[in-house]
Amino acid sequence: MATSARKNTPKRSIELAGYLQKILTARVYDVAIESALDPAPALSARLDNRVFFKREDTQAVFSFKLRGAYNKMAHLTSVALARGVICASAGNHAQGVALAARRLGCHALVVMPTTTPSLKVGAVRALGAEVVLFGDSYSDAYAKARALESERGLTFVHPFDDPDVIAGQGTIAMEILRQHQGPIDAIFVAVGGGGLISGIAAYVKAVRPEIRVVGVQMNDSDAMMRSIDAGERIELADVGLFSDGTAVKRVGAETFRIARELVDEWIVVDTDAACAAIKDVFEDTRSILEPAGALGVAAIKQYVHTHATHGETYVAITCGANMNFDRLRFVAERAEVGEEREALFAVTIPEERGSFRRFCEVIGPRAVTEFNYRISQGPLAHILVGIATIDRAESALLAREFESHGFAAVDLTGDELAKEHVRHMVGGRSPLAKDERLYRFVFPERPGALMRFLSSMPAGWNISLFHYRNQGADYGRILVGMQVPPADEDRFRDFLATLAYPCADETANPAYRLFLA
Repeated sequence: MATSARKNTPKRSIELAGYLQKILTARVYDVAIESALDPAPALSARLDNRVFFKREDTQAVFSFKLRGAYNKMAHLTSVALARGVICASAGNHAQGVALAARRLGCHALVVMPTTTPSLKVGAVRALGAEVVLFGDSYSDAYAKARALESERGLTFVHPFDDPDVIAGQGTIAMEILRQHQGPIDAIFVAVGGGGLISGIAAYVKAVRPEIRVVGVQMNDSDAMMRSIDAGERIELADVGLFSDGTAVKRVGAETFRIARELVDEWIVVDTDAACAAIKDVFEDTRSILEPAGALGVAAIKQYVHTHATHGETYVAITCGANMNFDRLRFVAERAEVGEEREALFAVTIPEERGSFRRFCEVIGPRAVTEFNYRISQGPLAHILVGIATIDRAESALLAREFESHGFAAVDLTGDELAKEHVRHMVGGRSPLAKDERLYRFVFPERPGALMRFLSSMPAGWNISLFHYRNQGADYGRILVGMQVPPADEDRFRDFLATLAYPCADETANPAYRLFLA
């Protein structure tokens, strides 16, 4: 997990009374609910700390953003509402503005980056707003919205850099402190432009200053942290888009001022950590967050690891659940690495009969999550293998164990190229794959199933291709190439019958013939 943290001692020079009054009188409950503060029993037990989720993902637009948007618009004059409003947003603020406009009876024009998930674009249109897609990031959409604001005489509703928007988001902190009467050690808040954390910090530091407010950013979208380090607002050249809800190149002037003074600590997390946090929340709630919504949870885990805390109470604001379904495939793929439950290795073995089996014997009863191999020319072969682990330290132990048995190993657990691309590209044609037969097998997903397969195979046959990836189901699926001489046809049929795993002959499959045979 690529993370880092820095501490910032608040100067408390911000005048908090004004924001406290604005938060206490904010108009949000025409559209927002008081979201639940749910315990996370499974995560709490794992971390040996009490963890709560502030469920802003359960709002009408599946995000906290409707609070600030409505509070801002509810304070506009009737003349301004009649002219209409405009905003720029990566999605969640857009839905808040659209819902508020529908409730207040005014027209809303929303400018969204072209990279915005289609789920969010469709949701905004369904609420009756006019949508313009422009640019690759929030900052691009923001510039376009400002131009349209002047052209059409609309009122701009800023997603974060506005006192009324900040106050609307601050009502979340008011609810947390009302819902949990006992001690709270820290509240963890995802940060994009800074509106949410500014509202949270303004209320918490006015009412319960002993509670730590921790800001969380993605390592590829950390404009607020870099600005605070630099002592002035800076603009990032590019931002990562995985956590599109926090993909902001330049934070607000007011949010920068508040965050710099009131936020106690900053933590940066990476994509794998966010994916693991999405899984953590799902296991406790059966709800699926978007990446930005899970950043607070990822930060709690990092905080506990860094500070070695026990018995403390933490709140993560699960601030959004507008997740594209197609993205779940990627999240599931990366969650195990982010949770440090999977180590990925490139292992070199002798290209000779029996070495594949000897390597599997070294793995032993450990759960294999992935196995990719293709026969190759030369004395050595390379295997890409994933192995379930207890923690990150175990990967180093595994590497040493492979080496001690004569198998050179490279730990690829933190290698982005390997995780994103190479693991899906191992294979290809091989001139050595003579008499190869390709079969798909279905087998019970349990330790020892792979060794049973290898033990059942006659010694004279060679495995020329192997592909397996754990999918979290009760039954696993492997694709196996076996070099079986034509004279062994009867023995091969006996092997399949003895193995008794459901299988399908894919030797004539056109995809195999085109790309692998």
